Amino acid sequence: MVCTLNYTDVIQKALKTLDKKNFAFIIHGGSFPAANGENTGFGSINSNGGREVIDFAKGIFNAIQLGPAGKTKSCDSSPYTGTIFSGNPLFIDLKQLTTPEWNSILSVETYNSIVDGNPNKNINKTAYSYIYKKQNEALEEAWNNFKSNGSPELKKEFEGYKLENDYWLDKDSLYEALSIEHGNDYWPLWNSETDKNLFNPKSNEEKIEYAKRINEISEKYSDAIDQYKFVQFVLNKQNEKTREYAKKAGIKMIADRQVAFSDRDTWAYQSLFMEGWMLGCPPDYFSKDGQAWGFPVMNPDRMYNDDGSLDEGGILLKNLYKKMFRENPGGVRIDHIVGLIDPWVYKAGKKPRIEQGAGRLYSSPEHPELKKYAIATLEDLDETLEADKEKRVKSLSKDQIHRYGRLIEKIVIAAAEEEGLDKDAIVCEDLGTLTNPVAAVMKEYGLQGMRLTQFVVPEKPEHPYRCRNIDARCWAMVGTHDNEPIAMWADKMINTHEGYLHVKNLVEDLFAECDNKDDIITHLTGDAEFLKQTKLVEIFASKAENIQIFFTDFFNIKDVYNRPGTSGDENWSLRLPDNFKELTPINLAKILKLAIIARGKDFAEKNKEVIDELSNIE
Repeated sequence: MVCTLNYTDVIQKALKTLDKKNFAFIIHGGSFPAANGENTGFGSINSNGGREVIDFAKGIFNAIQLGPAGKTKSCDSSPYTGTIFSGNPLFIDLKQLTTPEWNSILSVETYNSIVDGNPNKNINKTAYSYIYKKQNEALEEAWNNFKSNGSPELKKEFEGYKLENDYWLDKDSLYEALSIEHGNDYWPLWNSETDKNLFNPKSNEEKIEYAKRINEISEKYSDAIDQYKFVQFVLNKQNEKTREYAKKAGIKMIADRQVAFSDRDTWAYQSLFMEGWMLGCPPDYFSKDGQAWGFPVMNPDRMYNDDGSLDEGGILLKNLYKKMFRENPGGVRIDHIVGLIDPWVYKAGKKPRIEQGAGRLYSSPEHPELKKYAIATLEDLDETLEADKEKRVKSLSKDQIHRYGRLIEKIVIAAAEEEGLDKDAIVCEDLGTLTNPVAAVMKEYGLQGMRLTQFVVPEKPEHPYRCRNIDARCWAMVGTHDNEPIAMWADKMINTHEGYLHVKNLVEDLFAECDNKDDIITHLTGDAEFLKQTKLVEIFASKAENIQIFFTDFFNIKDVYNRPGTSGDENWSLRLPDNFKELTPINLAKILKLAIIARGKDFAEKNKEVIDELSNIE
């Protein structure tokens, strides 16, 4: 009896042949397409359009890497400044609220008017300002109808949800009430010092005064507070439903934990942050003054108690990671892992430059203010290098490495294990400058970082992003949400000296046994399509056990999702088109076939059957 394998069977067989454990599709929440007639102006994995993507991914991918899921501000669509606990209400699928499942708490008329009024309904871009306002209006209508028409079962479930999540939900909802009280949602502009510091009392008298104020606001805005909690409840129920749908399709979700804290979080937990210090990046090739992110820095003195147990700051972070691992069994991508292990901090109001007082929080024993937090000693430093150089800490003992890695061990890994996962559920974004302490911690704890092949430095034969240097325990990709798609990169490389340097390395790594190397070099140097394809072959031919691919790269979309350093509705707005199934994606079968061939003649001969099967479906 002859068994004919279908497309997904062959793809999975080829991925297994290449020793790939995970193949993840990267798409941020707002970038999901809409089903026909359901485009409100913002994407959601909870929508029918989201389910269409899950259905498409089934059998090809085993994971979807999402972006940060926190609540964003009306004036800033960046998901990387969202809240750490509250979810983004824009990810609520309004369509579901018009159905009997939710007692039709949103009218069909309201829903249709939002779809009809979407200014971007015919293009694959979000309409952020539009939907931010309309979504809030729709959810207010849903809340009012829920109070009168919601089923007893849902209302009982809602009460249980509030109790279970009060450790974060009470503060986040109180902030919403105060935003109404003061007419804006940016607490530094509030005209009451009391309201700015409700969870940061400096004395017992203030503690008593602030408790009274919390009760006063809670009573005055009880309905608005409950509405905020209701929105989070709805989102949570939809998320759970989507996770179950994805699980049946063999798809696991990978969350994204940004390094930032939102305004709401900064207000709620300001007593746990360092006063007068911010997190950023030191000066580099891209920014002569460094990057002044303006994010607060967790105070080391509030992270751990003298006996090594977690203090309030540590408990906060562990609760955050436990929630993320519990809700995303596929794992968590940690943005800017350097910020957890060896952060660069600068003084508020200053530039993140050494001469203005900036330095590495745990690696500055010479710094008059930061030396009390130093793990590295003066003897550990190469003092010929400046404080921002990645190799400045030249030596570390095992004990020092564990001290640098304390947050990773006691909080991140511990949270994963308590939720039934292991350290492989931790995906570390370690792109860019990687200091010696960070590299040592990642090696000590066996953490998996990223290899971004688009950013390989071709002049450096041992560069870690080059195919032949990529190790097995990592995640390889051609680009992330911060890069131009590989097709746009290839267009720029054609017939350039830089492009030739990349091509030379690709030929050495992927075509080593070919007799016509000169012809291949000529072809790659002048053919953007062939160069793009070969860069995709590279990640699969590498030893990396885990592969990620951004939706623009998979679907050959020549547009950019995020241009770092820019803001406004145009940024973070790119979506997978509603008709994405009509697009021509990459020829994955051909790419996998070429990746097997690139492993060498012996490997190809051993796996000739897989190559033939891929040839039949490419």
